[in-house]
Amino acid sequence: MENNENILEFGIKRENEERRDGGCSIVFDPETQKYAVYRNPKSKVLCFFGGGFDDGEDEKDGSLRELVEESGLVDYLHVEKVGKVITHYYNINKNVNRVAHASCFLVILNSKKREETKLEEHENDFEFIWATDEEILDSLNSKNQNRDYDHWVHFLEKAVIRVKELGHNTAIATKSVL
Repeated sequence: MENNENILEFGIKRENEERRDGGCSIVFDPETQKYAVYRNPKSKVLCFFGGGFDDGEDEKDGSLRELVEESGLVDYLHVEKVGKVITHYYNINKNVNRVAHASCFLVILNSKKREETKLEEHENDFEFIWATDEEILDSLNSKNQNRDYDHWVHFLEKAVIRVKELGHNTAIATKSVL
């Protein structure tokens, strides 16, 4: 493992963890003021698009590859790294305990243009959804008794702040005027 001195660590350490580094994308649409997620058919949780990196793959390239494969979204206005953490979690799709260096990228859409997805067998029943940050947070927290989603909560909180800083969250400005 690389130097972990300044990397936050999330989740609960479990026996027989498999190492699988990867990343996710938190995708914001300025037009609808919502985030692109999928509903996991097994857990019913709203999840971010992401997965494991291929050997030698750059974390940004890997995160965006996973985003395109799983969502089909391809037209980005802005992409930036939100953070990187160490996380311990149970992967419900693969039925395995994992430990990972997990990276997260904020993706601001230019449009909702989509290409055909390239889903793995366990992803075929993923339901693409547009949701607010509150809906995503409620969903993650509702199934987080084993701390499997702590890293996603952390990334979402950072991404929401960054969306506001970049001036893309007009819903907040509208509410403050009322």
